[in-house]
Amino acid sequence: MGFWNSVQKIQDKTLPLCSMIVAAAGTSTRMGGQNKLFARLGGAPVLMRTLCAIDRAELVNEIVVAAHESMMKEIAGLCARSGLRKRVKVVKGGASRTESVLAAALECDPKAELVAIHDGARPLVQPDMIDELIRLGWKTQAVAPAVPVTDTVKVADENGLVLSTPDRSTLFAVQTPQVFQANILKAALQSALAAGQPLTDDCAAVERLGKQVWLAAGDEGNIKITTPTDLAVAEAILRQREAAL
Repeated sequence: MGFWNSVQKIQDKTLPLCSMIVAAAGTSTRMGGQNKLFARLGGAPVLMRTLCAIDRAELVNEIVVAAHESMMKEIAGLCARSGLRKRVKVVKGGASRTESVLAAALECDPKAELVAIHDGARPLVQPDMIDELIRLGWKTQAVAPAVPVTDTVKVADENGLVLSTPDRSTLFAVQTPQVFQANILKAALQSALAAGQPLTDDCAAVERLGKQVWLAAGDEGNIKITTPTDLAVAEAILRQREAAL
């Protein structure tokens, strides 16, 4: 086991630089009036937990946080209090996720050949998972973690009339961090903005260019905080993890 760990460390040293973008410019419209990034999870703000998890990933070289203009100072203060070892930069996000991620991508280290994007509101991501996705990103040029969809999904029209029932075995819920070759990501985001395409994740921008995007095993515990219920679920997952230590 020690031998293979040594081999992995040697291989990791040959990987290019990877910048991690943290998308944190959302408006928390479904959180009942509180900012989800500053909601307390296990005694610490959600965003702080996210940043600390990324900071522990060995293959992340820098962190670039895309923040809403009104929250930049507060988020910069939170970064300073988080005790992060990696270089951290807070940049102004845009009116959409695509604008925010592109703004952050253009501020990443120009030497970084890989760019990863993670939701600021996914605080339970595991550092080992981040590292593995970066390794896969270098091999594939575009990869995202995903978990199989367990509910039956219906396609319906605007009136609620069911049009079809997709085969559930082909459906996956995509998570972050998503990892891309830097040049591909920047070109894809610029193209999507120029076309006025509304996108909900960064893989979709790359897919528009006809590039292949690969899915890797996600983590059921890597949930995104969107509603107060999600926060309660995250608390339960965190307690379970801490009890297992």
